[in-house]
Amino acid sequence: MKTRKKYRHPLTAADFFAGIGGFRIGFEKAGYRIVYANDNDKYCCETYKTNFGEIDPRDIRSIDPESLPDFDVLLAGFPCQPFSMVGKRNGLEDDRGKLFFYIVKILNAKQPRAFVLENVKHLLYQKGGEIFKKIIKTLEWAGYRVFYQILNSQNFGVPQYRERLFIVGFENPVVQSEQFQFPIGKRSKTLKEILERRADENYYLSQQYYRGLLKHKRRHSRNGNGFGCEIANLNGVARTLVAGNMGRERNLIRDRPNKKNKWGIRRLTIRECARLQGFPESFKFPVSITQAYKQLGNAVTVPVAKAIATRMTRVLSK
Repeated sequence: MKTRKKYRHPLTAADFFAGIGGFRIGFEKAGYRIVYANDNDKYCCETYKTNFGEIDPRDIRSIDPESLPDFDVLLAGFPCQPFSMVGKRNGLEDDRGKLFFYIVKILNAKQPRAFVLENVKHLLYQKGGEIFKKIIKTLEWAGYRVFYQILNSQNFGVPQYRERLFIVGFENPVVQSEQFQFPIGKRSKTLKEILERRADENYYLSQQYYRGLLKHKRRHSRNGNGFGCEIANLNGVARTLVAGNMGRERNLIRDRPNKKNKWGIRRLTIRECARLQGFPESFKFPVSITQAYKQLGNAVTVPVAKAIATRMTRVLSK
């Protein structure tokens, strides 16, 4: 059994299934230092490396936990597809779902003082809640007191309705049940406040394509297949950004008329989607537009991560 780590400043974190660094930016804003990052998606690694420097591109299953640097907090937005409402929903039986146990392997080997995991809210309810109970029990057996809550990004300063499940754990000697509480957040801006003044013409839809979307929506929405398309309310918030190919059509907006479309109907731009996820204006996307949409749909919302990190600091610094 390793000696329990004492508080040190700054607190350190390791970023697993790092994606494009939503967790990282949030925790850095809260004063943490990231000492390691890992993701095996080559396009995510390209974006991560462009913005932060080095990232380990290996499959997590090939990593020897003992070779990792020490860190205080493990961060992991582990794959959500096995638990999503879309797809086969095989949970922990899915190869991607089994990656959860490699997180536990790292927890057992490195014994960080705390962790934060993020996933879709449906993880709570899949197979009558049995999968989630198994996840919690496994984390408790690893020696952690576990807390969980669904948080909505729209309550943390960004105009996006995005409910995600966050699981936070602390070493049992570190925290008592009343010491940690999830952040409450605050109301967001409206969608129109984050729009660019002028979007590239390529974001606008042709009339023919838009009519095709409407036809697709009428054909498939009744049986729940496909997301269809939706004109967003600019005085409200955006629907959840998702990674699927049709996900970018969920938040169409009416903008100034354009040669391609006399009604000015267009998709949200990559920069607008980045703002919906709380990424800084300086954040770069060296990948295709298709990959950038996918990456943002899978990302952790930055201000949510920062709010959780701040609350965790209050516990870890005692």
